[in-house]
Formats: sequence, structure tokens, C-alpha cells
Amino acid sequence: MPFISVPTTASHDGIASPVASIRGLHKPYSIMAQSPMAIIADTSVIAQASHRFVASGCGDIVSKFTSVNDWKLAHDLNNEYYGDYAASLALMSAMLVVRNAETIKSGVEEGVRIVLEALISCGVATSIAGSSRPCSGSAHLFSHALDVIAPNLALHGEQCGVGAVMMAYLHELNWKQIRATLRKVGAPTTFDELGIEPELAIQALVKAQSIRPERYTILEERKMDSESARSLARATGVIE
Repeated sequence: MPFISVPTTASHDGIASPVASIRGLHKPYSIMAQSPMAIIADTSVIAQASHRFVASGCGDIVSKFTSVNDWKLAHDLNNEYYGDYAASLALMSAMLVVRNAETIKSGVEEGVRIVLEALISCGVATSIAGSSRPCSGSAHLFSHALDVIAPNLALHGEQCGVGAVMMAYLHELNWKQIRATLRKVGAPTTFDELGIEPELAIQALVKAQSIRPERYTILEERKMDSESARSLARATGVIE
């Protein structure tokens, strides 16, 4: 069904994505649907929404650092299709947020525009790839697992941001830069700030890879049990 996307917040990249995330009873499902034929995003309206939504959008965007690396890992080890252009577009969006974190923090319309453009670019990357691979990886699996274990306690992008800190550590990326960016824009970086009991979040880390076992990520390489999940959270300061 052709549609026009008219977002009133900038909280996640679904505003331009051709993929529908459907919440099932036991796990979410990603269904290829259709990209919007147009997007009407009035920044003056979106800027009036709570800054929490913009910060959540930033969490979703910076998680592209890890999703692209998950995608490359699946390509290298399983010969899965990997598209440089789609991957580069997703990474560019994440870098835009890192470079403009101070502007985004201020709450001015310019910062909202930066986040919106990055979110839309992530949706375009998904369209080019033909799947959510460049934009949804291990950090999203952690978020989806939280939705099953501790539903409706935090926003999707907030959960992805915290997940990205931990997954970047596993990928040996600059996880401290991701955490610093989230702090600058006012997004959560700990389980407490998400409002989720640490033990429930640890369970989500252990469960994450089983949410979509067909999607190869760093979590398939680094099998999580309660002990290793807790060590990961402590190493990244996600458990205070």
C-alpha cells in the first residue's frame, strides 16, 4: 500500500524504512514492506516534542557502528551479501551524530534536522541493501530481547544505544566514543538510566542471539552466559 510518512518525533529510523518490525508473542519479526513514497518531516513540530525522543533517535543511529560490523562479519564468515554503499551510508549517518552531538544536545531545530536526516539516510540504506542488515545487528537483538523480557520500560533507540556500547566493546570498536556521544545528547548509557533492573538486562543479553538465530552477529561469535554478560556490562560501565 503506497503511503506518505509524516513523523512527529525523531526517535527511530522506521520513519523511512521499508521493513516493518512486528512484535510477536515471543519475539519480533521483520517483514519487508514498502518504503514511503514521500516523507514530510516538519522540524518545527518535531522540535517541540520531548528531547528524549531525539536522544532515542541518536541511540538508534549510533548503533549502526555495530550493525555494519555485524554485517561485515556475516559476509566474511558466512559469505552473506554485503553492500559497501549501504554500509557506508549507515556509517556516515552514525558519524554525523558523533560530530554534531553538541548541536543536537542544545535542542535547537538545527540539531533536530541533523538527527532526522541521519534517520532518513538509515532508512535509505535499508532500502538499498534490501534488508535491515546495515541498520539492525547485535544491538538491536539486545533491544528486541529486552522487549520480550522487560517490555515497555524504555524506548527502542534508547535500548539500542546502550546495546551499541556493549557490542562495540565486543567488536573492539571505540565504544567509549559511542558512550560519550550518548551522554552528550542526553541518552541513557546504563541499565539504571533505562529504568530496567540489571538482572533483567543480563537475561536479555544472554537471550539476544536466540531472538533471530539466522542473523549472524558478534553475539554468535561471543556466546553470552550470565557470567560473561555481567562482565561485559561491568567493563563498559553499563552496570554502575
